[in-house]
Amino acid sequence: MVTAATLGTFAVAALASLFMAWAIGAGSSGSTPFAAAVGANAISVMRAGFVVGMLGFLGAVLQGANVTEAVGTELVAGATLTAPAVIVALLVAATLVALGVFAGYPIATAFTVTGAVVGAGLALGGDPAWGKYQEIGALWVLTPFVGGGIAYSTARALRNERIPERLAVPILAGVVGAIVTNIEFAVLPGPDGSGSIAGTLAGAGLLPTGPLVARLVFTLVLSVLVSLALAREMADDQARGQQRFLLVLGALVAFSAGGSQVGLAIGPLVPLLSDFSVPLPAVLAGGGLGLLVGSWTGAPRMIKALAQDYSSLGPRRSIAAMIPSFAIAQTAVAFGIPVSFNEIIVSAIIGSGYAAASEGGGGVSAAKMGYTVLAWLGSLALAFGLSYGVFTAVDLLLLG
Repeated sequence: MVTAATLGTFAVAALASLFMAWAIGAGSSGSTPFAAAVGANAISVMRAGFVVGMLGFLGAVLQGANVTEAVGTELVAGATLTAPAVIVALLVAATLVALGVFAGYPIATAFTVTGAVVGAGLALGGDPAWGKYQEIGALWVLTPFVGGGIAYSTARALRNERIPERLAVPILAGVVGAIVTNIEFAVLPGPDGSGSIAGTLAGAGLLPTGPLVARLVFTLVLSVLVSLALAREMADDQARGQQRFLLVLGALVAFSAGGSQVGLAIGPLVPLLSDFSVPLPAVLAGGGLGLLVGSWTGAPRMIKALAQDYSSLGPRRSIAAMIPSFAIAQTAVAFGIPVSFNEIIVSAIIGSGYAAASEGGGGVSAAKMGYTVLAWLGSLALAFGLSYGVFTAVDLLLLG
């Protein structure tokens, strides 16, 4: 039986979760997706904050389940998070992220939330989930090298005079189209409750082949259609075609941000949902609403910081930064791994920035990068320490 005290505790935990969602929307998911587009003058700062909020909400509802369940149940072994532990973890993480927003430095949200949840869980008496930590650590370590490396290579290719942009950019659009065709959405049928566009078409029996071959055929066809559409646009106006492609990339990253980052805000609530018969989709919608409000009210400041302070971006470098960002984000969503969009985007911006610097173009701020990396590492350690210490003190008070 749910008592008034238990219900009140859950309400406090839910409010802490909404505060976390607001902080993420104002910082990570709200600022990073369109930072490159703003830097390339493809969209204004205020309009970017509005659009990213709407797309983040949709991503949270349609793709948020995997990371949400991972954050809520897989970061600590041998213990289930209690309402007080959830409150402590979310308040510690949200406070650190909010401080980063107001200070103008992008705190890595995944680092902060993961550290806070693990700290509270271990203080609760749980054991480290080493297997999950290895997955998370591998993605966090590889992201700067993979994302930055792909962005660097793509930017160099786009700056190569021997490769016409009217050919290179549509080919890149085709690659993005192939990825979109194969990512999963909650509204499409699939074996695990969600499906992809290519998988749905392949399962419809439209081709007299096996499902794998059919999926490859539909992926190729849709990819070619996307390439041809952008090629036609660039034939009419090359600059306009580039900017529209960049805006589409920003929209895709914003959608992916909602699918990943909502789990950092509401994931800790998952162990409490069964006691109150609250369906996960309703919680995802609530978290998405928190992201939306955060994007509308706090994201413009961080968008400016990323777009103008980190590097002077042009359309080609922006495209080079956004493509690996989208691919890495969707990989994290698919495997249910909490990931920092600040780390993804900033790493890609650095990679594309060095491509320009190597040819005498605009560079990146080394000092800004150094402070940002220190902020990321410090946020992980600080969130863990504060969450562990605060919950230990709260637990002693409750027992007393």
